[in-house]
Amino acid sequence: MNNQTEIEAAVLRRLLKHLDDNKSVQNIDLMNLAGFCRNCLSKWYMVEAEQRGVSIDYDAAREYIYGELYDDWKAKYQPKATLEQLAAFDAKFQSKK
Repeated sequence: MNNQTEIEAAVLRRLLKHLDDNKSVQNIDLMNLAGFCRNCLSKWYMVEAEQRGVSIDYDAAREYIYGELYDDWKAKYQPKATLEQLAAFDAKFQSKK
């Protein structure tokens, strides 16, 4: 593995740890502020794996990103989105359709 790949891998691990340490940061808030969330990371992980000949389904990719089964994580840490969060999401992403 070259240095850049090792650094990029370490950065991903650090990002995942940071997200794990900050479970109160909701996916909808990440989407509203940054345009991506944990589910996006899961999809990107799955696509990159498949492009390299590694078959991984969405649930397995989410388990890697979330550090546990998605449904378990969601039940423990993800409250229902507020009307304000949903309105901000709609405002941001309706214009991109």
